Amino acid sequence: MANIVYIGDEATAAGFRLAGVHTLVPDPADASATLRRAATDGAELILLSGRLAALVPIDELETALVRETPLLAIASDVLGGGAPADLAHEVRSALGIES
Repeated sequence: MANIVYIGDEATAAGFRLAGVHTLVPDPADASATLRRAATDGAELILLSGRLAALVPIDELETALVRETPLLAIASDVLGGGAPADLAHEVRSALGIES
């Protein structure tokens, strides 16, 4: 079974735990450190809440998004919110797909 880690809020994490996913619910100030720890602890897929993704420095987030392993995806919370409005644009700009 793949080693999947969800990093985000407690309510969404509870749902992921029911599905057998390892979850981390960090203090918002620790979002970057928690993401780095999950990446180095052997996660194959990291699902990062949009609300916490907005707190990770953009250059660190872009680096994590384009890495081959572990895969990183930005996930909405249980209410369907949390995706930073400009994140997709920022990533496409960094990749040279969009200006």
